[in-house]
Amino acid sequence: MLTVPLAAGAQQTGKVYRIGFLGDSLAAFSEPTEAFRQGLRDLGYVEGRNITIEYRWAEGKPERMRELAEELVRLKVDLIVVPSSIYTEATKRATSTIPIVFWGHADPVATGHVTSLSRPGGNITGISLMMTETSVKSLELFKQAVPGLARVAVIFDPATPSHGPALKAVEAAGPALGLQVQPVAVPSATEFDSAFSAIVRGRADAVLILTTPLFVTGAQRLAKFALTHKLPSMGAKYLVEAGVLISYWPNRADFARHCAIYVDKILKGAKPADLPVEQVTKFELVINLKTAKALGLKIPTPLMQRADQIIE
Repeated sequence: MLTVPLAAGAQQTGKVYRIGFLGDSLAAFSEPTEAFRQGLRDLGYVEGRNITIEYRWAEGKPERMRELAEELVRLKVDLIVVPSSIYTEATKRATSTIPIVFWGHADPVATGHVTSLSRPGGNITGISLMMTETSVKSLELFKQAVPGLARVAVIFDPATPSHGPALKAVEAAGPALGLQVQPVAVPSATEFDSAFSAIVRGRADAVLILTTPLFVTGAQRLAKFALTHKLPSMGAKYLVEAGVLISYWPNRADFARHCAIYVDKILKGAKPADLPVEQVTKFELVINLKTAKALGLKIPTPLMQRADQIIE
């Protein structure tokens, strides 16, 4: 009976690791953040006992990311976790020594955040979504879902490092698919309306939305715009849940949970430079049938049969 409290006391007197977390808002990342915390619990980390997490949220103000990253550095955290490329960039500028782990970087090599997937180098590693390749695959599926598609507007954020390589890949793939690509930049939440006007003027047949934190908070506006103008739309799963037509995207909770393994290895002495970047291999095809009906669009049967989830 005496050994139980003694063991607990010994554990509490051990090192308490301090993890920094930089994101946009808890609302935008609630599910993956909880999955990450569960991943840590599965590995034996108990918040308040042997680990603490310092959260910093930009709350829709990307210009604050650098400041928040520097704040975490001043706290001398043992490691900083970030969801995607835009947070990686801000944190990279704040520190070259504290380990940084991303859980959903769209293209860490093309953005220069790591040297290679197998040997990241530097202080950054994690899990990559490989948006550059996935965006091209999404375009192919979009073409299958919407017969007769000819002109696609691609909504992107110029401040998101991974959007540049992804947009170039989509523009290069367009002609082979018989598609014209219309890039439409949305650098801030105040510029959604002007972007929507540009899409209407450009007479786009459909809208492809590259994922970024700004578009997480703007999901409802993006979905409403597409429906109002009878435009088939494609984006990440959270967008389909908001009313966008189709998604080909990994499950955010899965790779966020897996990110805890990187954290564990680094806290136990591994160097980020030596931990290969893992690529997400499982993608989910999600179709919003309610949206398809509102658009008067019949999704081809082969694509419906391939779907991992159908929202009705």
